[in-house]
Amino acid sequence: MDITAVRWRRRLLESTRGRVVALLRRSAQTVNELAAALDLTDNAVRLHLSALERDGLVEQYGVRREGAGKPAHVYRTTEAAEALFPKPHDRVLAELLALLEERHGREQVEAWLREVGERLGRPAAATSGSLRERAEHAAAVLTDLGGLAEVQEDGGGLRLQGYGCPLGTLAAAHPSACTLAEALVAQLIGAPVVEECERGERPRCGFRVIASS
Repeated sequence: MDITAVRWRRRLLESTRGRVVALLRRSAQTVNELAAALDLTDNAVRLHLSALERDGLVEQYGVRREGAGKPAHVYRTTEAAEALFPKPHDRVLAELLALLEERHGREQVEAWLREVGERLGRPAAATSGSLRERAEHAAAVLTDLGGLAEVQEDGGGLRLQGYGCPLGTLAAAHPSACTLAEALVAQLIGAPVVEECERGERPRCGFRVIASS
């Protein structure tokens, strides 16, 4: 878990802007409604909303007529705002993998994970281009998923180096989860890859591309 990110999120959620996000998470509201709930002026609320819109956390969502006045803009949180709130995904998936491995064995679970990775990669697979171009495409997909990846070239050929891990702490506790990522990358590139992930305190993805002979 990134402690710096956790502290930043806590500070934001405890601030006035965080209270605006919390209110909009419950329901879409107008400036007047937010001002009344927060005991602020309309102008103060607009300043907070402008900053939250700039950060991609809030968006306008239609209009609503308030009394006899002109229609007022309604605001709501974006999908990005939901990322500010803790989710138990890793814990749930970790327990699921542990249960499946107990019931069916690691080999079977890895086979299932590999199939899931292939399914995830199939719709976004590169259909043309050189091996390098297809690897760049896979790196872009990993980056979109949170892996912040780039293509490197060394004496062994091409390698995708990630500076994060989309599966986070799940991969650290359950190395078999990297089977899913390996299959995903292979499907995206259209060539075999070998997983070379780091599973320490800060997990990072890594994949060696196997060029066809």
